[in-house]
Amino acid sequence: MKNWKINSWRNYPVKHVPEYPDKKELEGVLNKIKDFPPLVFAGETRHLKEQLSHVVDGNAFLLQGGDCAESFAEFHPDNIRDTFKLILQMSLVLTYSASLPVIKLGRIAGQFSKPRSSPVENINGVELPSYLGDNINGIEFNEKSRVPDPKRLFKAYSQSASTLNLIRAFSHGGFADLKKVHTWNLGFIKKTPAGKKFKELEDKIADALAFMDACGINSDFNRRLKTVNFWTSHEALLLPFEQSMTRVDSTTGEYHATSAHFVWIGDRTRQLDGGHVEFCRGIENPIGIKCGPTLKSEDLINLCNRINPKNEKGKITLISRFGHDNVDKFLPKLIRSIKKEGLNVIWSCDPMHGNTIKATSGYKTRPFNSVVKEVKNVFECHQSEGTYAGGLHIEMTGQDVTECTGGAQKISDQDLSHRYHTHCDPRLNANQALELAFLISDEIKKNAAYSKKKNIKAAS
Repeated sequence: MKNWKINSWRNYPVKHVPEYPDKKELEGVLNKIKDFPPLVFAGETRHLKEQLSHVVDGNAFLLQGGDCAESFAEFHPDNIRDTFKLILQMSLVLTYSASLPVIKLGRIAGQFSKPRSSPVENINGVELPSYLGDNINGIEFNEKSRVPDPKRLFKAYSQSASTLNLIRAFSHGGFADLKKVHTWNLGFIKKTPAGKKFKELEDKIADALAFMDACGINSDFNRRLKTVNFWTSHEALLLPFEQSMTRVDSTTGEYHATSAHFVWIGDRTRQLDGGHVEFCRGIENPIGIKCGPTLKSEDLINLCNRINPKNEKGKITLISRFGHDNVDKFLPKLIRSIKKEGLNVIWSCDPMHGNTIKATSGYKTRPFNSVVKEVKNVFECHQSEGTYAGGLHIEMTGQDVTECTGGAQKISDQDLSHRYHTHCDPRLNANQALELAFLISDEIKKNAAYSKKKNIKAAS
């Protein structure tokens, strides 16, 4: 990469990276982390990029989900298991609906830092620096807690390593068996008030599994039916840490961020002349770019060309986040500009960030109906523009929280206080996330059918 070095981002303006009061202590911590084992490996990153290239061609679908911001307090094997389980459940519904493989990408094992809309927080006339994520400072509202502490990076690394260790065990130890996932979905249908309308789809999945079993295609004889590839991702926000976790692949001489398989640049840090774009252009990992209402078409083209000058398939995922009412206003222009330039990208839909509101109860929330509407509007827009909507990016948890209103559970504004546990933004709970997968199954099916038809035409 021309003029790129592992630390060249330091020569550019950088937003949303905290000022540590003790620079010497920070450097000491980062130097130690440089010698820690990588969390993921270059070969894994390349494998993910190869899988993502199939999404670009309309031959796979990307499901990316997990916590808004991981916390030290909620770190527990049951929570990791439940998030992993939920992504598998959603994947089964989407895989059947689209008749395509679903790439499973968790916002997990490193998603700690969060950019904030304001650098300060004011409560009852007391002003303190904002909470920036457990790997930077504490959520407790006091002066000592809000000072950025470099030692927190050690705990974040340790938690990420432990999480990855457990995920790898789940992925290959039988927990991901297709029959188990189907049984979990049956349990959801039995207990959810809206289960009847999803039963037809679940019956079709059951018939497909029974047919496979009759043909001898089951997990007893085919290991692929009880193992999955599960990848990790987070926002590449805290650049000093990302630099310390970047390694040179001894087989190729390429740089890989070994903190996660996939990292993304947020809507607040995608400046062309900024440090985050500079850092991400030099690493080989697949890169996501959040696309909000302020993104101009020409800037998006320049971002893609800067980060992916070879126009490599699987390298860039564009994650749109507009709000359900704004999709038609902003997305078509971006799609047309990408098509005109012939750029290879994955289009993914983030229906969470553009639909955040403040409830009458004072809690920040996201109405479930708005989330569903944005997904449906995005899929319709891509079909109108002749492009493939290849991904879904959601903030959710496997826990029974009450943070987003609506859904079959009919969570109201007044219910939010019952189990509002997020350290940052509101997440869909397990039932809402799985309900979303069922509700968009028709759109996924139409979307995939359109893509297949288009591929057949192109091949002939």
